[in-house]
Amino acid sequence: MASAKQITISKEEFEALKAENAWLKHQLAELKRLIYGAKSERFVTQNPEQTTLFDFPAEQPAEQPTEEITYTRNKPAREKKQPLRLELPSHLERRVEVIEPENLPADAKMIGEAVTEILEYEPANAYVRRIVRRKYIVEQTDEETRIAIAPLPTLPIPKGNAGASMIAHILVSKFVDHIPFYRQNHIFKRQDLIIPESTLGGWFSAGGKLLVPIHQTIKTKILAGWYLMADETPIAVLSQDKPGATHKGYYWVYYDPVNKLVLFDYRKTRGMEGPDEMLNEFAGYVQTDGYNAYNHFEKRPKITLLACMAHSRRKFEHAQENNPILAGQALSMFRELYDIEREARDENLSTDGIKELRQKKSKPILVRLETWMREQIILVPPKSAIGIAMAYTLNLWPRLIRYTDDGRFHIDNNLIENSIRPVALGRKNYLFAGSHEAAQHAAVIYSILATCKLHQVEPFAYLSKILSIIPDCPANQLHTLLPGQK
Repeated sequence: MASAKQITISKEEFEALKAENAWLKHQLAELKRLIYGAKSERFVTQNPEQTTLFDFPAEQPAEQPTEEITYTRNKPAREKKQPLRLELPSHLERRVEVIEPENLPADAKMIGEAVTEILEYEPANAYVRRIVRRKYIVEQTDEETRIAIAPLPTLPIPKGNAGASMIAHILVSKFVDHIPFYRQNHIFKRQDLIIPESTLGGWFSAGGKLLVPIHQTIKTKILAGWYLMADETPIAVLSQDKPGATHKGYYWVYYDPVNKLVLFDYRKTRGMEGPDEMLNEFAGYVQTDGYNAYNHFEKRPKITLLACMAHSRRKFEHAQENNPILAGQALSMFRELYDIEREARDENLSTDGIKELRQKKSKPILVRLETWMREQIILVPPKSAIGIAMAYTLNLWPRLIRYTDDGRFHIDNNLIENSIRPVALGRKNYLFAGSHEAAQHAAVIYSILATCKLHQVEPFAYLSKILSIIPDCPANQLHTLLPGQK
């Protein structure tokens, strides 16, 4: 039997294969995390004195002589706690049902009453708003007859039969409750109301067009600010070029944490053209992740970039399988930084107080973290998960530490990621947008609903009101219609 052929490679080739193997393992771990892994990024350091289930001491101590001691004590009687009943909100309608005792004598006197409140539910019911405009003859001659009739109130869809509350309902159902149109169609059927999906889609488009002025007003106010967070998220869009295929579009999201405004801007690509056009006239600070499309803003004199500490921390969190010791050391320092931010929130510090706290406590930790990374990065494979985490963080270091210069800055971009989350949830249900125009209309609605959430404005009531009055609202008064405006 022939012996196996011996393969000889150089040390450089071996190191390259080793690095490639580490990279492939990292990619596999990321895919497993995406499919099966927990989404929590919380890192808790292991107490060295605390053992795990399978940790055993190296040596068992010698058995000591024991003796049995018994005693008797009186066990206190414990009262059985009754479960607390749900307190029913006072604003709910009370439908009173009075039950009298049977065979009550005529001379009986009421001395009180026992009241029991039970929470009941009625499914939402659609109704028809019938507008009757009576006609009158106010003047009649042999030559002319003049008839008086009241003008028709402004409707969201001229010559349409969907009112503001119905349009608001289907928009909130889809973009807040993530119920696609085909499921809404089934819900309406249970109420003996047949509304085709195509009709629901038409009402959605009409609502999106009506709300464009609000979207533009949000855009104007956001770009007039001085501090923005930016991020992007994909959305599948049906393509007319290839029937049945989808195009990967992107929502570029801009969040103003000072005025609590969110703007979704739909673009067909993830290229730099989107943010470049949007922020063409913006002057101030922009906080982003490490995506390359934002790098060219460093050359703009009016824009200063900040980075997101959470994205950097996430890289090390993902590197724990690759190198748990180094990843744990880094995550411990990140935890210290976030503990300082929690301290500032708990003490309700002013912006000046936050800056002072960061300068005193955060900066030394950041110096220690940078020194540690520069010492370790030359010792780890560059394509390993831990090497990638260090390179990513060091590449963004000037932007990452800039948050310590102003107490108004945030340490990370988590607030804008919270605004994007409804898109991720919606993708799982309605899967794609029907067209590029539909994706743009969705961007308009996402912007308004995300801003409603920030200002704790109930979305259905807001949209019902806005859709009924926006057709008659002057352009110079649109700012009064923004969520949270009084």
